[in-house]
Amino acid sequence: MKNVATEKLEAKTVAASRVIMSHMMLPQDANPAGIVHGGVVMKHIDDAAYVCARRHTRFNVVTASIDRLDFHNPVFIGNLLTLRASINLVGTTSMEVGVNVESEDLQTGRISHTASAYLTFVALDENYHPRPIAPLLLESDDDRRRNRQAQDRRRVRLEEKKHEKACRSAENCPLPTSP
Repeated sequence: MKNVATEKLEAKTVAASRVIMSHMMLPQDANPAGIVHGGVVMKHIDDAAYVCARRHTRFNVVTASIDRLDFHNPVFIGNLLTLRASINLVGTTSMEVGVNVESEDLQTGRISHTASAYLTFVALDENYHPRPIAPLLLESDDDRRRNRQAQDRRRVRLEEKKHEKACRSAENCPLPTSP
């Protein structure tokens, strides 16, 4: 068996794991008004991000967190939901996946930006422990921009985690300062 800690991992491009998934929204996905539940969209976001992360690592991955899931426009029964997922940042055992969601009215052809989200996934070994993953090879200016933005989000996440941990043991918890 290979020693995972000493295994040389070859860098992979953003394009190598990019995912585009589409789903037709059906009555069971929606409320009585015909508007698709946010939770249904969230599940599709998590699924697309999982496939992207799994493609990059080729190992089991789990969702560690979801940042900034913002809904911009509703989705209706009969709309085609399209999700685009790509890796923005890779750490030692974790990665950030960005997902952009659009809905298309198939009758009119109108496309709306539905939601955006950033998810952190952790790669797991066969014993369900975090394992090292391949670095990310940034090829385009867009890849580099997304990577810089992801690094900023990571700094904020780590600062918030540190603050939350300190607050668990403190009576008066000051608000975190922004970076």
